[in-house]
Amino acid sequence: MVSKEEMNRFLSAEYPQNKCLVEAFGDRSATIRHKVGFDELRPGGTVSGPVLMTVADFALYVAILSEIGLVPLAVTTSLTINFLRKPSSDKDIIGVCRLLKVGKSLAFGEVALYSGDNPEPVAHVVGTYAIPPSGQG
Repeated sequence: MVSKEEMNRFLSAEYPQNKCLVEAFGDRSATIRHKVGFDELRPGGTVSGPVLMTVADFALYVAILSEIGLVPLAVTTSLTINFLRKPSSDKDIIGVCRLLKVGKSLAFGEVALYSGDNPEPVAHVVGTYAIPPSGQG
């Protein structure tokens, strides 16, 4: 099992440009927070779709790494997002991931995205990751 300190150290080294914060992970799940600022907004005063996709993808990555270990070359093979409602421009985006299957070469999960503490999701995402063969991470 990867510790939170190890995970954060790894993510900082591999993705220094990333703005997502790891809140929790383990037991085939992960919770990620992304603080929304001016740069994340699109016309109309809402959070941009690419930000929502980033949070979802990152939540999947963290959940998978917590299961298989710190493997930088685990990569997204598919990501499908359904936008459900407009997120608030002044609340963090929270991604809650649940892995549905982790195999030897693929992992599949879903992510619910929330705007702050609103219990209604703003988006639903499903994604698949390719896991490199052992020793190639």
